[in-house]
Amino acid sequence: MQLIDSHVHLNFDVFAPDLAAVRSRWQENGVVGLVHSCVEPQEFADIQAIARKFPEIGFAVGLHPLDAEKWTDTMANDILALAASDTKVVAIGETGLDYYKADNVQQQQKVFEAQLAIASELNLPVIIHCRDAAANLREILLKWQNSKQKVRGVMHCWGGTEEETQWFLDLGFYISFSGTVTFKNAKQIHQSAQIVNPERLLIETDCPFLAPVPKRGQKRNEPAYVLHVAQALAQLRGVTLEEIAQTTTRNACELFKLSV
Repeated sequence: MQLIDSHVHLNFDVFAPDLAAVRSRWQENGVVGLVHSCVEPQEFADIQAIARKFPEIGFAVGLHPLDAEKWTDTMANDILALAASDTKVVAIGETGLDYYKADNVQQQQKVFEAQLAIASELNLPVIIHCRDAAANLREILLKWQNSKQKVRGVMHCWGGTEEETQWFLDLGFYISFSGTVTFKNAKQIHQSAQIVNPERLLIETDCPFLAPVPKRGQKRNEPAYVLHVAQALAQLRGVTLEEIAQTTTRNACELFKLSV
């Protein structure tokens, strides 16, 4: 059985002491590919070094919406140049909108659209973070697609309603579920997880955050635990674990152009 963790943050300090052991555990659990996301372009060199050390890792470059105030006049060119400089860059992001923790709406929208432009120019998918902003984010993506711009990608660590989930499926986006899908009281996420068509389903850990049941409560999540996300999805959708593994691995390879 092969799994792909489509969203990790292994460059964080919490992994520094034992990253080799963390890798051994993800290999033991069948994780054959990982997509390393990026919070801000300054992380690029560290993420690139990890990807060079571990060939199963592809990575992204971008600016997180909660860091939108760090945007500068040169950052778009910086992100574009970095993304074009390494063939292991498989996406732009994570980018998107987050109105739960910040209210700089116009700045976030500006930064998001600038990164959509980069992804379109380089024909790369976008990794989208969306919290309490689904309607606004949908409007922006609709505008882009109506202007014939190529925009594709994934709604990562998804927690939206069934209606919101369908919005992004209709726009051709993939939906990725994290450890939150294993939480007993996450009814809205469970409902959304049941309606995503198999061709658009992905799994992730978003490590080191959001450790899944039965690891919930641990201070650090890690890629090996994506197995628990897959198991929860299999149960929710009434299919086998092997089917979830095959489907999500195939989808991740298709979206991010991975070879496993």
